[in-house]
Amino acid sequence: MRRTLHIGLAVLATSALLVATAGTSSAAGNAIHQAKINGAHGAHHKGGGGTLLASHGGSIERTPVVFIDYWGPQWTAGFSTGGYTSAQAQTYVQGFFGNVGGSPWANSTTQYCEGVASGTTTCPSGTTFVTNPAGELAGVWNDKSLVPTKISSSAIAAEAVAAAAHFGYNANADYMIFTPTGHSTSGFKTTYCAYHSSTSSASGPVSFANMPYQPDAGAACGMNFVNANNNAFGNGYFDGFSIVGGHEFAETVTDPFPNTGWLDGSGAENGDKCAWISSGQGAAQNVSLGGNAYAVQSLWSNAFNSGAGGCVVAYP
Repeated sequence: MRRTLHIGLAVLATSALLVATAGTSSAAGNAIHQAKINGAHGAHHKGGGGTLLASHGGSIERTPVVFIDYWGPQWTAGFSTGGYTSAQAQTYVQGFFGNVGGSPWANSTTQYCEGVASGTTTCPSGTTFVTNPAGELAGVWNDKSLVPTKISSSAIAAEAVAAAAHFGYNANADYMIFTPTGHSTSGFKTTYCAYHSSTSSASGPVSFANMPYQPDAGAACGMNFVNANNNAFGNGYFDGFSIVGGHEFAETVTDPFPNTGWLDGSGAENGDKCAWISSGQGAAQNVSLGGNAYAVQSLWSNAFNSGAGGCVVAYP
């Protein structure tokens, strides 16, 4: 069951939470697209069920860029969970986002476009499409300002604006806010794993993702979902960082200002429709990026199966 929550004018943000839900709109018109964690009944259409994605008339990220903001002094001081250090987590995260651009996995996003009528499911030639350039990770920052244990959504939005000021504003960027272990927004690991959203700034709208420390949620947010055994690199233990992070990345590229880009009739984005598939077509699996294996979920492709649509790990 999908529903939309709403946030006030002070935040001016719209959000899409991993494994999404959607629904009504507030007086401000700012929807929060909420999601359920792995294993929650009815969280999504496993196997990619439902209708094709359709444009809702909004923009896409034409040349996607990722900026990573590790918020909190804990990232500099260092911490450990489950026998792995925060430095190992950062190596895993940066290796994934540093190499995901140009990959066959991310290429399915390139079939989606902007500048078409709402309801369009196939983009004609001559329109502006998402591209899939290599080297999309454009910067990494450790903001050493204190991060609350219980973080509000408005604080995450404000940190995204700070990140945009630090890195420089880019309308095609996803500013990804990674918080340390034990510090997260309400609902993490019981309802959702991460979310992407947008907020206003003096330079323009800022698209961002809230990325709590995924291992804190265990299997609910992807730990060992693909790799049953942990290894020295972090495969298994860190599976959630690339499954969930990749989910948010792909959704931000195709729906940077949630609910205005590409969604299906139930409000699901390209990641939602293919989340937590463990077998058969579209099953989550490892992909090789930069010489290392990373667990990823599949993404929805309208073009798959002769235009009937489906979940794919590589495209075309």
